[in-house]
Amino acid sequence: MPPLTPLGNALDRLPDTRWPRLMLLLLCLLLWLPGFFTLPPGDRDESRFAQASRQMVDSGDYVRIRFGEEARNKKPVGIHWAQAASVHVAEALRIGDRTQIWPYRVPSLLGALLGVLATFHWGRALVGRRAAFLAAAMLASCLVLVVETHIAKTDAAMFATVAAAMGLLGRAYLAPGTFTARQAAGFWLVLGVSILLKGPIGPMVVALAVLTLAIADRGGRWLKVLRPAWGVPLTLLVVAPWFIAIGLATEGRFFAEAVGGDMLAKVNSGEEAHWGPPGYYLLTFLIAAFPAAFLVLRGLPAAWRDRLNPATRFLLAWIIPSWLVFEAVATKLPHYSLPMFPPLMLLGAAWAMDPLRRPAPRWLRWVGVGALVLGAAGLGLASAVLPWLADRRIDPVALLGIPAAALFLWGVLGEIRRGAMARAGLAAAILVIPLYAVAMGGVLPRLSAPWIAPRVAALLAERAPELQPAERLPPGRFGVSGFHEPSQLFATGTNTVLLRNGAAAAAFLAEAPGRFAAVGDRDIAAFRAEAQRLGLAPREEGMVEGYFYTRGRHLVLRLFGS
Repeated sequence: MPPLTPLGNALDRLPDTRWPRLMLLLLCLLLWLPGFFTLPPGDRDESRFAQASRQMVDSGDYVRIRFGEEARNKKPVGIHWAQAASVHVAEALRIGDRTQIWPYRVPSLLGALLGVLATFHWGRALVGRRAAFLAAAMLASCLVLVVETHIAKTDAAMFATVAAAMGLLGRAYLAPGTFTARQAAGFWLVLGVSILLKGPIGPMVVALAVLTLAIADRGGRWLKVLRPAWGVPLTLLVVAPWFIAIGLATEGRFFAEAVGGDMLAKVNSGEEAHWGPPGYYLLTFLIAAFPAAFLVLRGLPAAWRDRLNPATRFLLAWIIPSWLVFEAVATKLPHYSLPMFPPLMLLGAAWAMDPLRRPAPRWLRWVGVGALVLGAAGLGLASAVLPWLADRRIDPVALLGIPAAALFLWGVLGEIRRGAMARAGLAAAILVIPLYAVAMGGVLPRLSAPWIAPRVAALLAERAPELQPAERLPPGRFGVSGFHEPSQLFATGTNTVLLRNGAAAAAFLAEAPGRFAAVGDRDIAAFRAEAQRLGLAPREEGMVEGYFYTRGRHLVLRLFGS
């Protein structure tokens, strides 16, 4: 083997660091903080969750979940409590306020961090300390997790509860004789928190793994160490108070709409156009798990050969049944498979750290390397050209994406050529930092076209500074037609009036002086016709032009005053 380069020597030593959790914390922050504070709120889920949490903070009602004037009976309350608490802390420390998006993202960032640390903590007993460190580092760098840390919704937080619950379950499975009552209590408490975050998803992953292990082992006597006799009531004690309260407050509508209108819709049909065929997650894994996918793919054949090993069997039981369920459900999004990423990273890292490992099939190696090259090149080129495509400008910061991608590929492919797979995995997790920093911190927040709602709010504040839209917009003073996105409600406040069409916008202005309405380009003709019929001469205050990315079309919003 050729002599180690300085980079290779540092990578060899890193898994043996005396401060593994501190090193992982620093890695996570370097990967995730670019863009965390500056990326505008996105449509649609992020703004829906953040606005509902903001209305909790504004109203002081921490039982019912509302978005604007409508009850949001879709998900449990856990993430809204976490986001509201984050906002209260930010305001108490005077470092942020409820009109900014980043405090609502803090639970996602903390959830992702806890999930990474849980993977290392409990992964040590499954694959060893060095492999667990490598797995946690690779997990932290996965594109889907990096994206989820920047979105104020449930998935990163729920991911943490699954990682913790499955870590404790793994401890019970591998060493039932040393599994304590305190660990059992932690397991059931974490399941309760998971239910409050996203309903049955966390318990489903746990239950499917338990069922698979019981079938594979022809029994499950080890399950008694979980103390279900008092553990199940403990979980119910966590979740029951809010479920009872919301049932009474909504007269049972929450359960009818959350189960019948949301959960079953995802199972039976592609909700909100998010349909995908079986095999969707296998195909998207190469992107979602970038840059770690190349190493995971190489480790899977060895994991299957080693399935009689209790630790490997447990990890496979964590992955396979839940993966099949997610593939069978009609509604599909790349982040839905996130709860299965910790065991996948652990299996890949265990193979990479094994000095006696068998090479993966050649076709699998080529698929992994191809995905690695295409992922890095695609991210670098997309960063470079996106400002031109979106805003018709050349951004010198965005052009740094190309050398960042080249540096990444030079370092990672070099270690792969040397056969140093563990070093290649760590190199990928570290060298992808500049690439993510350019994309998430240097390009996306600096775009103009996709971020329509904040620019509408800025224009309204400029033309009517007395309204202070995002903070305390008075009722009945501002309405919008042709752009009913959740980000608009978050940007201009809960009192924003969502107008049905252009004619309704004209009638809204005619009802009282001092009103403003933003009218979309497709509603302008109807707006002008109705204004003429009403004898209204609205003054045009300005225009916001951008790309309506959730609908995939160009949009012009014109602001009118009465």
